[in-house]
Amino acid sequence: MSFRNPMVIATSLCPEHSFSKPTVDALELITGQGIKGDAHCGVTVKHRSRVAKGPSTPNLRQVHLIHSELHAELLAAGFKVGPGIMGENITTQGVDLLKLPVGTILRLGAEAVIWITGLRNPCKQLDEYQQGLTQAVLGRDEHNNLVRKAGVMAMVLEGGIVQAGDRIIIELPPLPHRPLEKI
Repeated sequence: MSFRNPMVIATSLCPEHSFSKPTVDALELITGQGIKGDAHCGVTVKHRSRVAKGPSTPNLRQVHLIHSELHAELLAAGFKVGPGIMGENITTQGVDLLKLPVGTILRLGAEAVIWITGLRNPCKQLDEYQQGLTQAVLGRDEHNNLVRKAGVMAMVLEGGIVQAGDRIIIELPPLPHRPLEKI
């Protein structure tokens, strides 16, 4: 796996459940909970569809990350996207998020540490924002397996402040690696 100067290029949050999240200067990550002030912050699930299935289920989706390279791909295809538009909290550059294995640790800035838990499953809200966006973030690999490109989810292991320009240090888990699955 190769990485090219991995860094945070934008941070976003929203206190209400909405599709997009406005960009902010910095995020405060809270150990075991998520992002202070974000609607998805908490020890148990906060995504409305997950709460309906089991409100006491652990929150494996405390932080949502999308790589800016996906934004570039979607912009080239005519979609109006950018940091926070698809609901991510952290927009990265130089990290192939989708190829990271389960359990990868990302060190963000000076203090924050997150643990990658799985893939975001694209939902109908993408098409409600712009028709065709759901299909644009789905693909097929060389074996015809479905590829979900709408980012990855993580849990906060160590809190701290994260802002644009922060370096990302990637620590892969021990072998054998387990590929990310939708969560």
